[in-house]
Amino acid sequence: MNKSARVEVLDTTLRDGGAQMTGISFTLNDKVRIALMLDDLGVDYIEGGWPGSNPKDAEFFKVMRNYSLSHAKLAAFGMTRRKGINARDDPNLAAILDSGVDVAVLVGKSWILHVREVLRVSPEDNLDMVYDSIRYLKDHGLTVIFDAEHFYQGGFKEDADYALRVVKTAEEAGASVVVLADTNGA
Repeated sequence: MNKSARVEVLDTTLRDGGAQMTGISFTLNDKVRIALMLDDLGVDYIEGGWPGSNPKDAEFFKVMRNYSLSHAKLAAFGMTRRKGINARDDPNLAAILDSGVDVAVLVGKSWILHVREVLRVSPEDNLDMVYDSIRYLKDHGLTVIFDAEHFYQGGFKEDADYALRVVKTAEEAGASVVVLADTNGA
C-alpha cells in the first residue's frame, strides 16, 4: 500500500451498526452524544440515520446543525429512487437533501433476485434507478457513497456480470465511493 494513501472511516453505529441491534434504542440525545464522540475519535464520516424513513433521524440532522464537528462529516442514509417516479419526486431523496448534509449513503440492489422479486423491476430499470438517484444528489452538491447491497453473497455469486454493471453504473453516475457490501457476512 502506498504510504501516503489514507484510509477513511465510515461509521454506521447510529443506523445499521448499532441502532438496529436487538434491545438498542438510541434517544435523540444519545445519537448526538455518540456523533460528537465519533467526531472526537477522528471518524471521517458518520452515518447519522435515515431521514426518509425515521422521524427521529430527521430530527437528529436538524439538531446537529447546532453543533460544529471538528473532523467528521455527517452522512444521511437512503435508498435509490422508487420505481416509476423521477428522482426529483422521490420523498426519500428529498429527505436526504432536507437533512442538510454534504454526504449521502445510498443503498441499491446488486443482486438480480432482489431486482426482480423485491423491487419488481427489470435489470435495466434498476440500473436507471441507481444512476438517476446518484446523479440527482450529485447535481445538488452532495458527495455520494453507493452501497451495493448483498454484493457478495447474492449479486456477484449469482450474476457477477450484472453485479459489476451496477457498480459501474454507480461510478458513472458520480459516486465517490462504491461499497461492495457483505450484507450477511458471506
